Amino acid sequence: MIGWNDLRDKRVGVWGLGREGRANVRKLRTLNVEPVLVDDRPQTPDVLTTSDDGLKALTSCDVVVKSPGISRYRPEVAELERDTVIVTSGLSLWLAEQDLSRVVCVTGTKGKSTTVSVIGHLLTGLGYRCMVGGNIGAPPYDTGTDDQYDFWAIEVSSYQATDLQCAPPVVAVTSLHPDHLDWHGGVDRYYRDKLSLCIKPGAELTVANGDSEPLRDRRRLLGPEVDWVHADDDPDADWMRPLGLLGRHNRRNALIARHCITALGISITDDVRLRTAAAGYQGLPSRLATVGVVDRITFVDDSLSTNVLPTLAALDAFPGRRIALIVGGHDRGIDYTPLAHAIAARAEPTLVLTLPDNGPRIHAAITRAAPHMPVSDCDDMTEAVRAGFNWGRPDGVVLLSPAAPSFGRFRDYRDRGEAFTRAVSALRPLSRGAVPSAARGR
Repeated sequence: MIGWNDLRDKRVGVWGLGREGRANVRKLRTLNVEPVLVDDRPQTPDVLTTSDDGLKALTSCDVVVKSPGISRYRPEVAELERDTVIVTSGLSLWLAEQDLSRVVCVTGTKGKSTTVSVIGHLLTGLGYRCMVGGNIGAPPYDTGTDDQYDFWAIEVSSYQATDLQCAPPVVAVTSLHPDHLDWHGGVDRYYRDKLSLCIKPGAELTVANGDSEPLRDRRRLLGPEVDWVHADDDPDADWMRPLGLLGRHNRRNALIARHCITALGISITDDVRLRTAAAGYQGLPSRLATVGVVDRITFVDDSLSTNVLPTLAALDAFPGRRIALIVGGHDRGIDYTPLAHAIAARAEPTLVLTLPDNGPRIHAAITRAAPHMPVSDCDDMTEAVRAGFNWGRPDGVVLLSPAAPSFGRFRDYRDRGEAFTRAVSALRPLSRGAVPSAARGR
């Protein structure tokens, strides 16, 4: 395996200058390596363009440290490897040099960010120093990151998993559902790439979502030993109550976090101690976060929902409540039939408000499954929020859980969530009794 320190005397290229790519450059410069910089759309004149001279420059390197957003299945990657260039990633280089007994890696289509944040919070509350990083927060090898930790909880995306040389003994998988099909080239390859973390050299135990049929069907891809975790496990435990997380899926995420901590060798026999450790947890932004209550209507930002699976979980988080559901965004060709059937099966009144660009396609899927379900196409977030407010009274929930990515209309999911919050704030002068509500995350 190759690690960061093996690059000191190499000619190294950095391909992709996003958040992780810039961290790669900083790390290399601490090793006195001045890398060749290449990006598909460079923002500065010192960075080469991939389609021009950039690829040629990368072929002259010994090692190319690739950003996760650049698909391993691009023909340029194959061309580099044919020229015997090692194509790797910053996270892979870091793992190769770590004491992996102190690292837990968490992946999954959805739920991985919450799970690693809960792991980090609980370990901190139990008296350990834990860094939460990877696909969330900072890369663990970034300069300025204090490496004096007892443990590392690392979120691993499907993009990142494909580049890894090894895995720690303990990994976790929170969920599995089709996503990022354009990057991976199909559902089956996405599933294989996502779960490849579980069978990398070094992996021993996979803590897995036992309620997921796609995961159970792929037991052979989950490594030598699996610890199945179900949302209904340990029904009398209340240690997770201070976390303030909504929904059965989050109960399962918290249980997965606990199982991971135990698998790291930390004995937790006292639920009172664990409940104390859970206190003070702050939910992550745009993950089932209540942004306000106006005229007794609750407004919930779940903007990070970029496919069907988290939207299904969000609907389940409000049993017995009438919901105005705001969906739609960038169209990646996702099948919305499961969402349509879930909405049709709700006993409570449900209004679907769609946004561009794929709103009409979601509308059509819902109409096929439930011809009498009310669906309204909206031009923008403000219109959708106002329509949900007018319909939701009294005591309803207006839920932004788009089941689609944000790009095109918004910079990212945060920008989309902020647009939702602004639209809610604009309702307040029109209403009496508007009160703030503490945010709770997924």
